[in-house]
Amino acid sequence: MRTVIVTGATGNLGQAIIRKFLAEGCAVIGTVTKKKPTVFDDQPGFEACAVDLTNEEEVASTMTTILRKYQTIDAAILTAGGFAMGKIEDSDSNAVRQQYQLNFETAYIIARFIFQQMMKQKTGRIFFTGSRPGSDMRFGKGMTGYALSKSLLFRLAELMNEEAKGTNVVTSVIIPSTIDTPQNRSSMPDADFSKWVTPESIADIVYAHCDPSFDALREPLIKIYNKA
Repeated sequence: MRTVIVTGATGNLGQAIIRKFLAEGCAVIGTVTKKKPTVFDDQPGFEACAVDLTNEEEVASTMTTILRKYQTIDAAILTAGGFAMGKIEDSDSNAVRQQYQLNFETAYIIARFIFQQMMKQKTGRIFFTGSRPGSDMRFGKGMTGYALSKSLLFRLAELMNEEAKGTNVVTSVIIPSTIDTPQNRSSMPDADFSKWVTPESIADIVYAHCDPSFDALREPLIKIYNKA
């Protein structure tokens, strides 16, 4: 049985990914910010883990507990994060720092421990959740802190893939266009929802990239745009 970690287990994307991997018979550890019920608590193979992803000591302790129980980590899909609008003139250093914590620190701290374990195993898959504004600043106008914080995930993936050369440890960046969620529909009611990408389709693509048939793929940037 493969062991998978999913951060942001209560979010729309996190839930879709957990649902997919559970359906495929994987053991899934989902991180939540506070110990509270999740929709998966009664499902075999799922374990909720309350941890502050910006607290390095707390994450280290959590990872020790996870590895003591599961021994290996086959895949990690890091969906935790947040969004905020803000032009440069409206984004002081505190606003940028908040987005940095939400989108970069929550990924970097746990990814570092997961990467160390996968390097010992010499195999594993890590997926960061990037964004179009993070991949190209032309799409980041009016989203200063968000775009800058997401851009760092691409650079981190490059560094990790460079260090992992010669192993079967691969770090990918998912780059979705607008995700079809109730929240996005509410905030953009006049949009053409058919052009958006569903959380379920992202989950299917992520799972497919964990298949051994993708072992030859290196340094992937997975653009999931649908009709955008």
